Amino acid sequence: MVVNDYIFMLITKVGVQMSAKTYLWIEDRIGKASYKFWTTFMHEICPEVIVESKTNNRELVKAVKGLTDKENRYIIALDNSFDNVQIYMEQKIMKEAASVRENVFLLNLICFEYTLLEFDNLLDWIYAPEDEFREKRAGAIVAREKLVSIIKSGEMNYKVIKEIMDYDSNLNSHNIEQLSAKLLFDLTRNTGFEVSKGELGECWRQNCCEWSDRQADDICGLDQTRLTLKDKMKCIYFGTSLCREFDNIGLEVLA
Repeated sequence: MVVNDYIFMLITKVGVQMSAKTYLWIEDRIGKASYKFWTTFMHEICPEVIVESKTNNRELVKAVKGLTDKENRYIIALDNSFDNVQIYMEQKIMKEAASVRENVFLLNLICFEYTLLEFDNLLDWIYAPEDEFREKRAGAIVAREKLVSIIKSGEMNYKVIKEIMDYDSNLNSHNIEQLSAKLLFDLTRNTGFEVSKGELGECWRQNCCEWSDRQADDICGLDQTRLTLKDKMKCIYFGTSLCREFDNIGLEVLA
């Protein structure tokens, strides 16, 4: 009887471990561009991960602080807008809450918009080689290059960079998240890759050239390549800090 009880206990324990789930908790409301991106991205890269919205950053922090589940795994994507005082304080509370829970893992990402801005192939995707936007949006293109370069260097004082100052006349009143959102929108507007707070262009969410409103002259940098959605998400994974962050927490992807 003792042996049978022990075997039953082992089987039960293994069953619990095998049924354990992995969640990605995000602060973004359902319907926002960031929510659409995360659900699309994770479905293609880590389909076993369940994406859940916590509506906003405060509710996300509250959810982690109140977490009692010890069986499942929780990955947290809370914006690290380092020059936003409110976000800085919430990040501090989040780190304290995560430090006492072995099944909570934090992603160190500035924000959704910056993640797409830093994507290696961003410009080569949204613009064709001879696209007139490359000239018309030269100021935004240079500002994006300078911003990504200084952040990658570890130097966070982007507000002293001349090209960024020239691009954003309201720079002193903007934080990194606001600047990133403005830059990403200005670079992608009027393309199939347009990103605003509420919209994520169809070209981020489906196979190439399945854009329902595509016109004959809507030619992007992928016109010859014609990537599948899965290949697009793989490129974003390997071409951004998502690769580093997922590796840091031991999250396997469908490479």
